Amino acid sequence: MLGEKHDLVHEFPELEGKIESMRESDTAFAALMNQYDDLDARVRKIEELGTPVADETIEDLKKERLLLKDKLYALLRP
Repeated sequence: MLGEKHDLVHEFPELEGKIESMRESDTAFAALMNQYDDLDARVRKIEELGTPVADETIEDLKKERLLLKDKLYALLRP
């Protein structure tokens, strides 16, 4: 779905407290979160505004977002 939210709290609501805690206390995690949030905003902007980009470009951005989400999730899980 175009413009769908993919922020980490939306994706993993059960981990909201841990996400906030780690973002405040772990600089590496916070940097990855910022990178993820920036990329998610970029993808949503492209989708919502209908910005002309090649299909491969948007798919590559979505794959990069997914890889970042996987890294962040791995850090959140004990």
